[in-house]
Amino acid sequence: MSIIRRIFRFIGSIVSGLRTLLGVLIFGFILVTVAGMFADDLQPIPDQGALYLAPSGFLVDQKTYTDPLGKLLSQGQEQESETLVRDIIEALNKAGADSRITHLLLDTDYMAGAGLSKLAEISSALLRFKESGKPIIAVADDFSQQQYYLAAHADEILLNPMGGVMITGLSSYRSYYKEALDKLKVKVHIFRVGDFKSAVEPYLGDSMSAGVKEERRAMIDELWQFYGSQVERLRGLPTGAINDYTNNLHLKLRAANGDSALLAKEQGLVDQIASRTDILNYLNDVIPDTDGEFNSINLKGYLSHIRREEVISAAAKKHRVALVVAKGTIMDGQQPEGSVGGDTLAGIFADLRDDENVKAVVLRVDSPGGSAFASEIIRDAMAATRAEGVPIVISMGSVAASGGYWISTEADHVLATSTTITGSIGVYGIVPTVKDSMAALGIYSDGVSTADISGIMQLDRTMTPQAKMFFQAGVDNIYTRFLALVADSRDSSPAEVHEIAQGRVWTGEQALELGLVDQLGDLNDAVKVAAELANLSDYMVDYRRKPLSVYEQLLSGMNSNVGASLAAMGLTTSADSWLPLSIRRHAKTLVEPLKTLDNLSDPKGIYLLCEQCPQ
Repeated sequence: MSIIRRIFRFIGSIVSGLRTLLGVLIFGFILVTVAGMFADDLQPIPDQGALYLAPSGFLVDQKTYTDPLGKLLSQGQEQESETLVRDIIEALNKAGADSRITHLLLDTDYMAGAGLSKLAEISSALLRFKESGKPIIAVADDFSQQQYYLAAHADEILLNPMGGVMITGLSSYRSYYKEALDKLKVKVHIFRVGDFKSAVEPYLGDSMSAGVKEERRAMIDELWQFYGSQVERLRGLPTGAINDYTNNLHLKLRAANGDSALLAKEQGLVDQIASRTDILNYLNDVIPDTDGEFNSINLKGYLSHIRREEVISAAAKKHRVALVVAKGTIMDGQQPEGSVGGDTLAGIFADLRDDENVKAVVLRVDSPGGSAFASEIIRDAMAATRAEGVPIVISMGSVAASGGYWISTEADHVLATSTTITGSIGVYGIVPTVKDSMAALGIYSDGVSTADISGIMQLDRTMTPQAKMFFQAGVDNIYTRFLALVADSRDSSPAEVHEIAQGRVWTGEQALELGLVDQLGDLNDAVKVAAELANLSDYMVDYRRKPLSVYEQLLSGMNSNVGASLAAMGLTTSADSWLPLSIRRHAKTLVEPLKTLDNLSDPKGIYLLCEQCPQ
């Protein structure tokens, strides 16, 4: 009994110790959270110094939703995987007129990727900044093709001796599954309208069709011409220099003995080759400094300051132009940010209709489409908003195709950038059946029904002719509706729209020529147009997003407080990520096809989706 008592006493002491430890941890967490409420981790703007612009991750119009609890628990342990394009543009617009900002220091090393359209919008902001006469200095260990597009705007580009400029051109490749499906004895039934609706091609053959290949070639050639001509103009290079660099990169690199940094300098792509130490010393010399170290403020800190400074004047502005973002695949129901939920976006528009201060709406569309049903739910909500006398202006981002174009038809004015990918006015349905696959395993389906169409969605049976007619009729109907919507919005006829539809995709320049958009312009231009349509001279831009639940608001507040407290204690990490940048750049491309398959959830299996449109 004495031994048993000692054992239980020992166990009790362990439990008591754990209870005490847990109490200490909880108390410490609460203490850190409360301390964060009073901690001010905001970096001051120097009297004279540089705006340090180091975009992190992918450049996007809307950040992908992150669970607040997961973000709270991983505090300070992760690099930002996405940066908002409008944040960069806002900071550049303000910095150009801010006497405290003397230089722009552009560091692209942490940028994982961006669509050409987004790069072009930032380019416009960089050009406006240059008009102020303030120098732009770009530094990097290495430049990818997308990173270099931004760096080309700099007055001086400094590159690490171990780095290079990797400009390799544009491409459009995809995987084809027909042979694999045949081996698995899976039959994929395709229903589509539009010879160029290529999202279903991987299930129909083992290579790209001639028509789609011609279309893609024309598209990427135009985009590549835009990229090359812009860089050549910015760097003062002769016409064709970028094309020559790309096509002969292997020969040029061999002639430079494999020294990619030296090659970049010889080709006029960079101005200096310098180590990190040399770059730091150079920046200390040319940028106003304090005690020998150049003064600077980062993007987040600068935006926090200027938004604090504007909050009083903004609050005094009664009239608002609401900015709503439709980014990602269009799906049914409620969806987190980073995807477009039919019910989610419809709910936002319902709230806007009830807000008497909202006088106009700008819908930023950055979507290849998705569910036909969800697209119509969104368009209907937009129509109800316009019926209340609130004008809607569409600002097309990198892609506004298929379902993204469907919702764009419900607008008073449509703007696209010259490199926007749009159109893809076509419809398809896809239904796989696995009767032969199951039979190969010795599994069969048999039974009775009241009609030939009763087992229409039974995928382990042969699809009947009646079922095929059913699906094709639904697809034809949606296509007819699509043509009518476009014709009505573009003052055309369904027959005329059909000539440029059939699933074809167009660049923004081509779409303007074809009458599918009203003008070329970026998000700032769209806001100005919306204000003009609403006859507003004094207004504020009100960014509207999906409302957070009480739980999400609580955790988000705690997350901010913990972050501020850790920053005040100097416990934040650097911008480095455990995942190599080379992998991060390509991971998005690798997982997108899987995400697309997971998102095919239209109630009738009918889709307005440009699956290969670049985002």
